[in-house]
Amino acid sequence: MIDPSPYRIVLASKSPRRHELLAGLEIPFEIRAKDTDESYPENLRGAEIAEFLALIKSEAFDAEIAKDEVIVTADTIVVLGDTVFNKPASEDEAVEMIAALTGNTHSVITGVALSDASRRRVFSETTEVTFGEVNPEEVRHYVHKYAPFDKAGAYGIQEWIGYVGIESIRGSFYNVMGFPTRRFYNELKLFLGRES
Repeated sequence: MIDPSPYRIVLASKSPRRHELLAGLEIPFEIRAKDTDESYPENLRGAEIAEFLALIKSEAFDAEIAKDEVIVTADTIVVLGDTVFNKPASEDEAVEMIAALTGNTHSVITGVALSDASRRRVFSETTEVTFGEVNPEEVRHYVHKYAPFDKAGAYGIQEWIGYVGIESIRGSFYNVMGFPTRRFYNELKLFLGRES
């Protein structure tokens, strides 16, 4: 387990899944989230988008970060071909997103930024997810019951649709939930100078 002292770890996220996953790493942390503009330049692709969004979330804290704090920000996107799926704005959009993902393999990319008062480290993790065929009635059942409007790609792998729809994944399961736990743990050790 990492003892981050004399630093305090601040998770700048409203995501209950990120709260749960970071708590599972047994690293003490506090939560301090704020809303940021999640638009990005059109020329960015894949991991560049996720890292850019994690970075702008981090930069929102630049004027207020204390000397003993490490701010952790993250953003997860779902990419199918050239299409980026963020969080759906409506039930119909969520249904459309999942319908597009079924029968295909997509990428789930999480960008993470670690920042203290003098430096910043940004990285990303990619997981390939293969969705089997899920019929329209099942998709609508999931969207109506689980309301996945706070999830990139409109689904949670840890929920019903993941149980019945996911054929395989290549990479970190927890990254698909929204936080690459192993990569983060190792990056945080390096950031804090706890390599050994």
